[in-house]
Amino acid sequence: MTPQQAADRVPATACDPRTATPDSVTLDGRSLTIAQVTALARGIARPVVDAAARARLVEAGRVGRAIAARRPVYGYTTGVGANRTTVVPERATEDFGMRLLRSHSGGIGPLVPDEQVRAMLAVRLNQLLAGGSAVSAAVVDRLAQALTTGHLPRIHSLGSIGTGDLSALAELGLTLAGELPWHGGSGPAPAALRLTRWDALPLISSGALTVGQAALAADDLDRLLDRVPLVAALTLTAVRGSTEPYAAHVHARRAHPGAQHVAARMRALLGAADRQPALVQDPFGLRCLPQVHGTALEALDSLRKVLRVELNAALENPLLDPVAQEYHHHGGFHFARLALALDQLRLALLSTAELSTARLAMLVEPAYTSLPPFLAEKEDGSSGVMIIEYAAQSALAELRGAAQPVTLGHAVISRGAEEHASFASTAARRLLESAEHFRLVLACELLAAVRALRMRGVLRPGSGELRDFYRRALAQLDPAIGDRALSADVEAAAGLL
Repeated sequence: MTPQQAADRVPATACDPRTATPDSVTLDGRSLTIAQVTALARGIARPVVDAAARARLVEAGRVGRAIAARRPVYGYTTGVGANRTTVVPERATEDFGMRLLRSHSGGIGPLVPDEQVRAMLAVRLNQLLAGGSAVSAAVVDRLAQALTTGHLPRIHSLGSIGTGDLSALAELGLTLAGELPWHGGSGPAPAALRLTRWDALPLISSGALTVGQAALAADDLDRLLDRVPLVAALTLTAVRGSTEPYAAHVHARRAHPGAQHVAARMRALLGAADRQPALVQDPFGLRCLPQVHGTALEALDSLRKVLRVELNAALENPLLDPVAQEYHHHGGFHFARLALALDQLRLALLSTAELSTARLAMLVEPAYTSLPPFLAEKEDGSSGVMIIEYAAQSALAELRGAAQPVTLGHAVISRGAEEHASFASTAARRLLESAEHFRLVLACELLAAVRALRMRGVLRPGSGELRDFYRRALAQLDPAIGDRALSADVEAAAGLL
């Protein structure tokens, strides 16, 4: 038995999907979801490698090696990048894979948080199972073992420009090979595996870190954006706002799906009670909520559609077609579509956050609440929640900075052989940061809205979902309204979100 045949044998621990448990995720290269990536990244579930997908990978490897024996193939019989015209001599093929990994392991900057590294492992493992390369099945086995035991490579955050996370995945490769140490985990670390030319380029031909980070951000924002109508409905109740902007007739005549969804949600939260608004027409923070927040929901939906493709994509270059028994040299690793979706969501998120700060401004203004300025205990110069307006604007400034579109960037590298970049990697990191800053902005509004409702003696701002949310807020937020430090209150409100 050759070393390759030994590596390709299904190990005793290989998993049949029929043995999968509720806390496991079956990886088959075809059906991975955002929620499953999040569960694997956060240790909620363990990976199960689909036996049929692994068998297809083994067969693809045999086909790929046969093709390279009869024609030039980029990265296997030639160099890479600007060295694509350089033929790798037969005597040098033995260590070409390891040399490729060493030369591409040049990441810089801070280390990527463990949760994001686990997301990267999950995405890359699943993508390899799509069978687009001749990578050894042993690589898949080691990745599954690392994800199961919690052993992680140390990955530097900077090094990608949106045409593949080359440096990050090269660091993963050197860790698999035993040249860089694992960290964390329980039990024995994965045994060192010498990566050949059939393994090195396929392993790094992916944006798995970028896709994993984008999936985590999308999952977080799915929950946070769902909370916006709840918080806004509390504010509307506190300032006695109008429900007319959410009328079905308004949105039937301008039928954007996101706006329709938000309006319907507000109608459901606020109920059919006869409300007498304080004003004929409210400020934009309430009146334009469906239009602005609906856009953010549509942007999130657009990102989810892109990620559904990326999570299960075979994007190695060259890409193996086992049926036609051919390799295709291509540019499928370019993340133009993902970068644009990430840019769009960060810009939409900023607008939704701006409306939240506008509603917060209403809550501290007596003209809207008929309460003391800044929701202070009384009108004696007390500052009440004044400072959280500053805090919210500070977080909003971070969102504004992160919203700068990365697609405005450009790069020409590798001696002119690669003359465009998406910078999707930067966009994904910025979206993760934006999710946390958005949560804090919304928490400031929630804190003020609950205080205003308490001061007005409102016990039931609505029914069903809104009532239950308000009850949880009442239970977790400090009822004291005297001047005091508010950082812990904002964190408690953020926890509710």
